[in-house]
Amino acid sequence: METKHILQVCGISDTGLRRPGNEDSFATNNEAGFCLVADGMGGAAAGEVASRIFTETATQTIHKTEQRSEKDAIALVKEIFLTANTKIRAHIAEFPSHSGMGCTAELILFHEQGFVLGHIGDSRTYRLRQNQLVRLTKDHSLVQDQLDQGIISKDEARTHRLRNVISRAVGVSDQLEVDIIRGRYFAGDLFLLCSDGLTDMVSDEAIEKTVTSRDPLENRCNLLIEQAKSGGGRDNITAVLIEVQV
Repeated sequence: METKHILQVCGISDTGLRRPGNEDSFATNNEAGFCLVADGMGGAAAGEVASRIFTETATQTIHKTEQRSEKDAIALVKEIFLTANTKIRAHIAEFPSHSGMGCTAELILFHEQGFVLGHIGDSRTYRLRQNQLVRLTKDHSLVQDQLDQGIISKDEARTHRLRNVISRAVGVSDQLEVDIIRGRYFAGDLFLLCSDGLTDMVSDEAIEKTVTSRDPLENRCNLLIEQAKSGGGRDNITAVLIEVQV
């Protein structure tokens, strides 16, 4: 007989120090077993609209009492990304001044056998297991492509002037390619979903040190935000922590 997962969740979003508004969006739903982070892009407040559309699509699609297999979870994650993409494209058609808007997105959905993660853009998802932090996602960005080709180093990538140029996002095209990552979870696993406002300002090593602490999740979330602001706070900052207790 399978044991239902028990999750402890905390999410925080902050405008940062330089942006006039917050285009990030996040949602956590312990009962439904999902969390997400979406980072909007596009001028005239359109990025905020895009990330909100993604978040609303997920919260309206995932039903709390649903029993789901891995196959069901994969189908549900894909449906949310594709539906949000269609809604954003329809919004742009209605409001042409919002052309170019879209969002990056991380959506993790837990099921009885493990988790399914949908990823697009340069927001990220990490997993901490036995005090070791592993990034589960790969950035869809120009800088990541250059890093993969050996054109630039990891240190150069962190400060590259084109580091925010992304190659995939929800809403920028009628066609959408989503990375689907699957895995098991174990008691004690910790997942971090975050926007690039965190990872551009805070190194993976510093993130690992913070999330490995035994402080309450809210304290760890707050510290991540403060570290990003101390590093410059150039962008909106969002962090969601999920601890698997069973």
